[in-house]
Formats: sequence, C-alpha cells, structure tokens
Amino acid sequence: MSGHSKWANIKRKKEKVDAARGRIFTRLAREIIVAARQGGGNPEANFRLRIAIENAKKANMPSENIERAIKRGTGELDQDEQWEEVTYEGYGPGGVAVMVEALTGNRNRTASELRYIFSRNGGNLGEAGCVAWLFEKKGVIRVARTAIPDSEDDFLLFVLDAGASDVQLDEEEGVFEIITEPQDLQKVQEALEKRGIETEEASLQQVPKNRVEVTGKDAERVVALLEALEDHDDVQNVYSNASFEESDLAVGDGS
Repeated sequence: MSGHSKWANIKRKKEKVDAARGRIFTRLAREIIVAARQGGGNPEANFRLRIAIENAKKANMPSENIERAIKRGTGELDQDEQWEEVTYEGYGPGGVAVMVEALTGNRNRTASELRYIFSRNGGNLGEAGCVAWLFEKKGVIRVARTAIPDSEDDFLLFVLDAGASDVQLDEEEGVFEIITEPQDLQKVQEALEKRGIETEEASLQQVPKNRVEVTGKDAERVVALLEALEDHDDVQNVYSNASFEESDLAVGDGS
C-alpha cells in the first residue's frame, strides 16, 4: 500500500510481539488515562476514551486493567506519575521526516533519550515544527476486507457518503484504510458501527503529505531508527514519511 510503504505492517507485527511482552498494554493504559483525565470517564460522552477502550479490548487488554486506567484518569485512584503529551520531531537517514508522540513525566529526560536514539541510528532530533508541516492530522480507520457485508464498490460509496475523504486498500493485509478529517472520525466510526461493520482500529494519526523514497542501507537504517523509537517506554506513536519496499529491507520483523 503506497500510503504506508511497509512500515505500518512492520509496526503491527511489532505490536503483536509487544502485546505478549505487556508493553503495548502500558501504552494503551496511558492513552486511556489521559483521555479520561481530559474528557471524563464516560466513554459515551468522551469519544477519545471510547476509541482508546475499543483499541485496548481489540488488543486483549484485561477489563480490570481498563477500569483501573479510567479511574486513574478521573482521579478515583492515585496516579503515580502525571504524564503530559509531547511531540518530538527530527530527521532520519536519507532525509526522512520523523514525528514522535510521547506521554512523559519529564520532557527533558525524554528529549535527551530520544536525541540519543536519533543520533545512534543516523538521524537527529530537531526543533519543534521542523517537520510538522510535512504531515497532516487525519482520522484513520482500518476495516478488514472480510468484514464488509456488501460489495466493495457499495462499501466505498457508503464510507465516502458517511464523511470519509479517502479509502485505500492494503492488498497484502486485506484491509481497507479509511481516511477522514479529524473532526469526521467519530461520525464515520459511528456510521460503520450502525451498519454492523467491525473495525480493527480507529485513531488520529499524523499522515505524511508526501513520501521520501529510501533504498538499500538507508531503508534498513530508517526502520532500525523507527523500531528503536517505538521501543522507548515514553513513546506512544511514531510516524515517518519514508517510502520503501520490503525487498530493500534486511530487518523489520520487530525482534
């Protein structure tokens, strides 16, 4: 799929491994805590929280962990650390742009550690705003091809009528990726729910406006950088405008 150029598939493989290790549960719990802190503990009135809970359930996060995270966010349980949302920006090998969304209790420590990861992997951490202009905030909903009750043409018409701005098909994974404007994510997600179409994932993401093609060793180094950033405890999401093909990669199964 041209939209993600293999990194998204690599990332999802890593998430499966991380789920087994429990790392992804930590990230999901933090997202629930922050969502509940910002918008309250009722998922019916807090769309960000509802999406966070749904994503946690799809990752098989235990319900008691979800409830505990909500209570920490609303203050019903003590929260050991108060996280703030911070976005870090930089460049990787081959001049690719990288955005890192983090939840941290110490932004100076996190910045120092991420700067080291960038430099160790052939990149550099930049100033705020240095690459943000290369990305757009979009809603992204993933729907398995097998979950569509109608013909694919009918499905495309339906989601576009519901408010989607674009639909892409990942032939390799058999998944439709529905793109929306941020303000339309909830509307499209709810339209799919009413139609009885189950989604694999729904979230706001930083989508690159254009891609930078990297090949050979640069492609390997870019993936190594993205994986190292993903492995940092404070990091929630990593985005890049790199474009590469699987044949260029000697790494990428998320070990």
